[in-house]
Amino acid sequence: MTVRVLIVDDHPMVAEGIQSILESYPEITVVGTLGTGQEAVDQVTELSPDVILMDLNMPGLGGLSATEMILERLPDTRILILSMHDSPEYISTALSHGAKGYVLKDVPTDEIKQAIDAVMRGEQYLCTGASGSLEPKKDSAREALTGREQTILLELAQGKSNKEVALALEISVRTVETHRKNIKRKLGISSTAGLTRYALEHGVLQGTSPGF
Repeated sequence: MTVRVLIVDDHPMVAEGIQSILESYPEITVVGTLGTGQEAVDQVTELSPDVILMDLNMPGLGGLSATEMILERLPDTRILILSMHDSPEYISTALSHGAKGYVLKDVPTDEIKQAIDAVMRGEQYLCTGASGSLEPKKDSAREALTGREQTILLELAQGKSNKEVALALEISVRTVETHRKNIKRKLGISSTAGLTRYALEHGVLQGTSPGF
């Protein structure tokens, strides 16, 4: 069976390198390489990939929001996150948004193929560096944010108003306000500045690390 793969990464050399690797496997067809999350959302139905290799931090719509939006439309799509960062917060956030796996960009080239094979079998795939970062923590008693709440946290932490977040995520302002209250309650934070600080300290604010 041919596996249709879409590569989404704003660094052309990275995308081209991955494409050349994958095209050496006869059972894989690369259906496209895109540079933004918005392009992926706009073209995913037409390209109909089985697997998407998704970078996280890209111009405009980031990989987390793109992942969530794509899965709302095409829930059977398997999304593998590609990143330079092994922060537990990045990894757990990506998985909570529906990603089927997380692969660091410095893995051996054949591991990307292994990851694709795994998610096509219905399995979750974490490369060694990523899985080692997800060791259980003793202080995990705090109620976890849902995937949607983490998406909204990212938007709010970048200084966006409730209305701007609602427009970006195509939801109502009232829904954003409700999520905002729940986020503050779960994190024990009372101000927007506190949300921004939390996002920075926990490595979940898009664009705070140029190597992402």
